[in-house]
Amino acid sequence: MSLQQRLMQSIKDYENFPIQGITFKDINPILRDPELFNELLNVMAQSPLLTKSDAIIAVDARGFIFGACIANKLKKPLVLARKPGKLPGQLIEENYDLEYGSNGLSIQCEALAKYKKFVIVDDLLATGGTVESIYKILNSNKKIVLGLLVLIELIKLEGRKRLSFEVDSILKL
Repeated sequence: MSLQQRLMQSIKDYENFPIQGITFKDINPILRDPELFNELLNVMAQSPLLTKSDAIIAVDARGFIFGACIANKLKKPLVLARKPGKLPGQLIEENYDLEYGSNGLSIQCEALAKYKKFVIVDDLLATGGTVESIYKILNSNKKIVLGLLVLIELIKLEGRKRLSFEVDSILKL
């Protein structure tokens, strides 16, 4: 059985979570399977997007899991994009809309200082609002987004269309 098939069998759907009309993709079963998780990380770490990046930006919260592991494997710096009120120091902040509400992200100014080119890593691409907010933060600081690397891309929500850079997704659902 292929990696994609094993991943698909592991992901569990929860209807109407966190609100009515949303189907939550639960990736926790993948994380509980060390062999499957390691194989997935090895494939993600081979993304051509990562070769020219100076650093990886991981998105709060499930993106932290993938971003940290990939950054460690590749020995690349990891920058965290966190929800409001979670980071100290001088911050750059941007708000965004979700398919079920709104939120914001913050990045520490000092975390961006040494790097020019970034790849954003997250678990899932839906409408693209979260990733677009990171792009705005980086672009306003004269930084370059080489692309987005995700486990799951929800095709019907067309998040890719909002982005002006490449998207590498392991699963397109």
